[in-house]
Amino acid sequence: MEPSVEDVRELNLLEQIEANPDITQASLADQLGVAVGTVNWHIKRLIDKGALKVKRAQRKKLRYIITPNGIALRARLTVEYIEWSLLLYRKTRQRVSDLLSQARDAGFTQVRIRINDQGPDDIMDICRLTCLEHGIEINTSDQGGQVPVLEVRGSRVSLKLPERSI
Repeated sequence: MEPSVEDVRELNLLEQIEANPDITQASLADQLGVAVGTVNWHIKRLIDKGALKVKRAQRKKLRYIITPNGIALRARLTVEYIEWSLLLYRKTRQRVSDLLSQARDAGFTQVRIRINDQGPDDIMDICRLTCLEHGIEINTSDQGGQVPVLEVRGSRVSLKLPERSI
């Protein structure tokens, strides 16, 4: 099961706080790419869960302390995230292997890889590595649609075979 956005944010918050207990909510928001209010909401949730404590370090400065419950939560969230990531890797690798077999069965020894969104490069890397493993060359030039295309959309990969004239 894919980790929730909240779980991933809480894991990232705990990691950032562990690295710098004196970090500000504004800095956390910048590093996580969210609003300060979102960081504040997550911190309050972590405090309610008993995972985090807050102490006043100076007049306007706060210090965040990860409790033993917080350490346990961080460990659980990390394990869940790693398990999900490995599952995604295995599924994607199997999917790309199947698609490359289809291309090879159709008589092709090359493919192009095209990304249709601005997602992470991880899926593209899996495609490249699987091509190498299968001895399929990655074609970087557009040869007028004469090469199959592995199309990456987020975590989904599909194959578009070129039309062959008879």
